[in-house]
Amino acid sequence: MTTEDKKNADEVADEKTAQIRWDGSRMKTTYANVCNVSSTREEVALMFGVNKNWHPSQKDLVIELSDRVIINPYAAKRLAILLANTMNEYEKRFGLINLETPEGVTQ
Repeated sequence: MTTEDKKNADEVADEKTAQIRWDGSRMKTTYANVCNVSSTREEVALMFGVNKNWHPSQKDLVIELSDRVIINPYAAKRLAILLANTMNEYEKRFGLINLETPEGVTQ
């Protein structure tokens, strides 16, 4: 193997072992207890907010929206897989989460 071949092989190996560096210097943290999702052919929009009133007798709820994240369908599919895997691991460690739908609410 020539020196040039070895250099090219090293570059290919470096490409395969590229490291991801997460830069959180501009990240902000927002709490949400409500999420809604809508989509078009080109994008998926996730809207996050807070419902501050959890009274069962309340007929109308006002959700204070704080953030909207728009991603493409490929990123949405990867997110769905990541969330499913994360929730499976969570429930293995901490127990099953039972989501009961309140009467009169459709999913």
